[in-house]
Amino acid sequence: MNKILSILFLGVFALTTSAQEDTELYESDIEEPTKAELDHTSEIGLDLQFHASSVGGTVGAGLKYGYMLNPNLVVGPSIRLHRSWYNFQGIKSSWNIYGGGAFAHYRMYNYFFVGGEFEMLSTPFVQNTATVGFQRNWIPTFLIGGGFSRQFNESFRLNGGIMYDIIDNPNSPFRQAYFMRKENGALIPVIYRIAFFFVI
Repeated sequence: MNKILSILFLGVFALTTSAQEDTELYESDIEEPTKAELDHTSEIGLDLQFHASSVGGTVGAGLKYGYMLNPNLVVGPSIRLHRSWYNFQGIKSSWNIYGGGAFAHYRMYNYFFVGGEFEMLSTPFVQNTATVGFQRNWIPTFLIGGGFSRQFNESFRLNGGIMYDIIDNPNSPFRQAYFMRKENGALIPVIYRIAFFFVI
């Protein structure tokens, strides 16, 4: 009986020691937030969009105000303004796109991010008829995705990622920027997104 108790005691002691060493190794691998990440609580973000072809294009920008809930999670409101144009078979037109929404990004290890961005955008363009109407329509967009995220000089961050519009409205102002197609030629609602964030 004493031998069995001794073996059990030695086994428990060995497992406890091993678990403690594993925990210490794991904790040492966790990247600590920088002083700048701990000190700042808000930032301004700017993303740019440009697309042009023989039949039209879009140029514009989105502005974000981000509040740091913790060193990894930033959330806040956003506004957007685009200028689009269309030139097909002698028909020329141009119009403004504007709106706003909210975003949330989660950053990992100062190399990656995942996030979502919801916006309601006003546009008079009707995709099915390729015409600019007199009445503006409010189009919902909801982009989810992720990619590269890196902070430089403790005051500037660069995000570069791929975003998927899960709503995929036929009149989405982002439609011109879709860059992938299915085998049947149908567009896949995926766009590139590059954004710059500045600590304030």
